[in-house]
Amino acid sequence: MGEGRCRIGAVLFDLGGTLLDERDFNGWVDEARHLFLDLTPEELGSAYTEVEAEDDRRAPILDGRTAHVEFWRQVLGRAAGRPVTEEQAARFVDACHARRDPPIALYSDVRRCLDQLQAMHRRLGIVSNSRSEASVRRLLDRAGILDYFERVVSSGTEGVAKPDAEIFHRAIRRLGVAPAETLYVGNLPRTDARAARAAGLHAVWLHRDGTGLGDDPPEITSLLEVPLVVRQLERGDAPTAAAPR
Repeated sequence: MGEGRCRIGAVLFDLGGTLLDERDFNGWVDEARHLFLDLTPEELGSAYTEVEAEDDRRAPILDGRTAHVEFWRQVLGRAAGRPVTEEQAARFVDACHARRDPPIALYSDVRRCLDQLQAMHRRLGIVSNSRSEASVRRLLDRAGILDYFERVVSSGTEGVAKPDAEIFHRAIRRLGVAPAETLYVGNLPRTDARAARAAGLHAVWLHRDGTGLGDDPPEITSLLEVPLVVRQLERGDAPTAAAPR
């Protein structure tokens, strides 16, 4: 990144953990109790964070629902301190999906970031590992930000998932921009930032609990830094370690 000037015509975002906080530890604890797993939100939250980070570091070997069930099998087992079967994890996943309008929260920096990028006339899109494009659009609509995005690309609809370069390429083809004209923002260092860079895009890792000092991949701690990153790239500079607030 940062070698030569470029026009950043589009900014693509991950969804969960980047724009929307879909974590519902209290609700998930209630569903786990139906499987006779007596957990606390703190235990589940700690296990979720650990398994998510481990999943991001390892090469993907499963796709779609199978991967989702396996993720939750590991989370529930770690939180409970005992093995959880694939069948139990599948029942948990199905119960969570069946819940009507589960809570979602828009991170506090999202709308201001999107407003600034829109004012800069940048085109916006979503690239998400998720059940379907329709489900992503419903979540964005519930959060009140659907109208910001020209394109929504979901792994469940496309049949290809991050970190595969193809899912990024489909998004930029539909926007009509080149990889070098596109910035990707996501909350996972490998699956989001490094994968997007490997696909030829510029990318930053949104690490909300970090220091903003990491440069492999480049790290930011707030979406409010994204417009500044766009300007830095267009000047031919690499993003600074920690953009001023």
